[in-house]
Amino acid sequence: MNTIRILVVDDHALVRSMLADRLKREPGIEVTGAAGTADEAFDLVLKTSPDVVLMDIDMPGLICFDAARRMTAARPSTRILFLSAFTHDHYIEQALSVGALGYITKTEPPDVIVSAIRKVSENISYFSEAVRNRIVSDERGVRLAAQPQTRASKLTSREVEVVRYLARGLSKKEIAQVMHLSIKTVDKHTCNLMDKLDIHDRVELARFAIREGLAEP
Repeated sequence: MNTIRILVVDDHALVRSMLADRLKREPGIEVTGAAGTADEAFDLVLKTSPDVVLMDIDMPGLICFDAARRMTAARPSTRILFLSAFTHDHYIEQALSVGALGYITKTEPPDVIVSAIRKVSENISYFSEAVRNRIVSDERGVRLAAQPQTRASKLTSREVEVVRYLARGLSKKEIAQVMHLSIKTVDKHTCNLMDKLDIHDRVELARFAIREGLAEP
């Protein structure tokens, strides 16, 4: 049996510690590290090249979907498995767009989480029932069964990431640094998303993001 090397990522220290301790007791699984932010996780992926990254969705700092995209670009053999308390359509859609092989809820028992890790490590997708019921898989790939018909559905994945950072209160300069983009590019994304949403006030934009499940309060 090949050993599955896994990185645990969650901003809650207790959850992170409990997950890591539980996984260390599983035969054939080695925990290569644990991180409290997506920024730390990305650095650890570069250093340790884990087989699977078990990552929470709502964390401070670098947005997890942006981090996942960078992780798989830098380490193509690393698989992403999201673990979250939230199952908003926009989260599921973003997870699929960055090539995640799994999305499980935090209500799942430990044995299910372990099973999901084993499947994802073998390049087999795994989704909790709450997620599985809202996606379809066919010759076109895995996607949401019903595309959300909201103003937010008009946004590109990059624009969604920008609006999430704006909702967190980051300046355009800070967003540019986090996303590794120029300020001019961030400004262009901001103008585009505000035009699409017909919202030109940052406070209202933050409220919209929370209401639509693009950001947590």
